Order: sequence, then structure tokens, then C-alpha cells
Amino acid sequence: MTTPLAIANPFAGVDHGVALWFHDHLTPTFVSVLRGITEFGSSEWIAIVLSIAVLFFVFKRWWPSLLIMVVAVPGGMLLNECVKMLVHRHRPFVDGWFVDWSGYSFASGHTIGATLLYGQLALFIIPAIKSRRGRVLTISMASSVVALVGFSRIALGAHYLTDVLGGVFFGMIWLTLCLLVARPLRRTALPPVIASVLPETDAVLVPVPVEADAPVAPVQTR
Repeated sequence: MTTPLAIANPFAGVDHGVALWFHDHLTPTFVSVLRGITEFGSSEWIAIVLSIAVLFFVFKRWWPSLLIMVVAVPGGMLLNECVKMLVHRHRPFVDGWFVDWSGYSFASGHTIGATLLYGQLALFIIPAIKSRRGRVLTISMASSVVALVGFSRIALGAHYLTDVLGGVFFGMIWLTLCLLVARPLRRTALPPVIASVLPETDAVLVPVPVEADAPVAPVQTR
């Protein structure tokens, strides 16, 4: 289980310990549950949800929202593949009872995909929710899905703990960068859901219509 990154990784002991513990305690039933959970971060599922979101934005003609969604999710996942090739870290287990993974390990593609998808959807939804409880619930649901996907990747032996943490970290950084870059779009015709997400929008003068036939009060002179 020695990897090229193990020497530079101060958490290598924790990584290997957690991976071995789950590997020794896996059961067919547990694996079946984990495989169901991990699908919420799979590329196939993300493609389905992303396609629905794209069609919705196209139907509503929310072009800036469409651009943000496409750049945030597929763009971040593509960059993660570049990180994998750069780090070149191998999986915890190549073969085993329940696992047979290919590709590199750092950072977790399922985890960063879930972070990008559910994080961006939460950014779209939260401003439309008026109650504080509803916003907290939305954030909690998105965070819970990401945490469950990450847990499933560790428990199945597909990734180390630091692979999952790295996926969450890179996903949050990428979402933040996309949000900052999207600030100039606030001057375009953004839907209210997106516009309210952008930080500190400048005040804009809104013209107020005046009736043409409205009577004008006479000017009194002294």
C-alpha cells in the first residue's frame, strides 16, 4: 500500500489505518449499501442532474446561470483529473473482495463531483428561500450528501481519507473562484436566484414610470 505520495503525506499513517480498518470489516450487505450511496457522486448521475439543470436554464433563457453551471461542475471535475495525473497516487487497494478500482486516487473524483454539483445547486436555491431554517436545511442536505459520498469512497477502499478531504477542499475552492469570476455578470439580466448570490451588488437606479396624464400641481407665486 506504499504510494509515491506517502513520504510527503504527514497523514499517511491515518490514511492507511482507516483504509485497512474498513477493508477488514467490509461485508456484502455493507458494500451493497455503500455502492448505492456512492452513485450520488458518480459521473453518470452527475451528468443526468446536470443535463436536467441545463435544459431548465435553456427553457428559462437564464444564460448566465447556464454558463456558471457548466463551468463550475464539468470544469472543476476536469481540473481534478489533471490533479490526479500530476499527483499520480495509486489506490489503497487494486484488488480485493469487493473492490477492483482503476485510475489514480488523489483527489477523489466522486467527492469533488458531489461537492461541485450539490454545492452549486445549493447556491442557486438558497437565495430563493426566505426562512433561515430553510436555508440551513438546504446547506445541511447538500453537506450530508457530500459527506456520505466521501465516506462511501473511503469505506469501499476506493480512496484514502486525504483523497476525500482533498476533493472537498478543491471543490469548495473552485466554487468560490467561479462565484468571484461571475461577479461581472451581475450587471446583465441575471435571474433573481443568481443575482442575490453574488456578493455586495452595486446599487442600481431603477426608473419609476410616471403617468403622462397625471395632473401637475400649479405653482403658487406671491
